[in-house]
Amino acid sequence: MNYSVLIVAGGKGERMGLGYNKVFYPLKDGMTVLDMTVKLFVDDVRCKQLVIVTNPHDLHKVTQTHEMGRIVNVGGGATRQDSVYNGLMCVTEDIVLVHDAARPYCTIELIDELLLAMETEQAAFLAIDVKDTVKEVKDGYVVKTINRECLKNAQTPQAFKTSLLLDCIHQAQEDNFKATDDAQLIERYSNVPIKVVKGSYDNIKITTPEDVR
Repeated sequence: MNYSVLIVAGGKGERMGLGYNKVFYPLKDGMTVLDMTVKLFVDDVRCKQLVIVTNPHDLHKVTQTHEMGRIVNVGGGATRQDSVYNGLMCVTEDIVLVHDAARPYCTIELIDELLLAMETEQAAFLAIDVKDTVKEVKDGYVVKTINRECLKNAQTPQAFKTSLLLDCIHQAQEDNFKATDDAQLIERYSNVPIKVVKGSYDNIKITTPEDVR
């Protein structure tokens, strides 16, 4: 199954204490976080287009570093959702994967499982079981313990029929609604069921220095 990937790379790296966008943080072999994330999709022949969305301040740097035939560089918006919207305007394939640039440890096996789900679904995303006990807290005191058997931690990539995500994000823009992830737009603005695909605990989002391997 052919697809486009929309890579959201607009982070500032504040919790990393870097003073610059964390996607430019160097990992092993001199590759940055963004380099590793991009390589996964460049190496996948099913990925016909990579749309990298970053903040305008970093756009020139990303363009210089990642300027290949399949790659489109787009300026981001004020929020992550605005950035995804800008990127979607350039997507050419019927299926789009939306992925955090700060998740460089995703694997081709996870992509395979996600695309397998999309053979019969219109929306799907990676998720892992919640390991810890979860408490609902109010004013510093426990209200109740949440049944974690029903809980999942959402990851990216998240996969969608491009037309479905576009329609839902258009409605969200009109409502001035800001989702916490792209799948929430499908939940709110459609009746389309969203398939949950088993993710990996290794597919972490780099947020703090402890996340770097």
